[in-house]
Amino acid sequence: MAQYHRNKWHNITEISTTTPFLLLAAWLFFRSSSRTYQWLLNSRLAGNYIRAFREQRAIPLHAKVISIFLLWLSISYSIFWVVSHTWIKVLLMGIAIGVSVHILSYNTLVKNRKE
Repeated sequence: MAQYHRNKWHNITEISTTTPFLLLAAWLFFRSSSRTYQWLLNSRLAGNYIRAFREQRAIPLHAKVISIFLLWLSISYSIFWVVSHTWIKVLLMGIAIGVSVHILSYNTLVKNRKE
């Protein structure tokens, strides 16, 4: 029974942010269906992120913070409690650093404050 439980935890997928998937969906819909692409752009939840990225190549500050926090939370969990091989731990750390640098390399979209 203990072996089954161990294997179950090794099959856990990483927690990933939705931004890359939204951008991929937008790109695919843009290439295949203008009606679906317009629906995605007009979506209350996803539309603002996609428009900001396409028009300004920028990611909102709160999306950056949440993305990087969840990335490091999931990678840290994997490194300390899931993975036993040192080379995989080093690989995961390298991936986390690379993705963090990539996210931070984009401009930050800050909402205009009305004063």
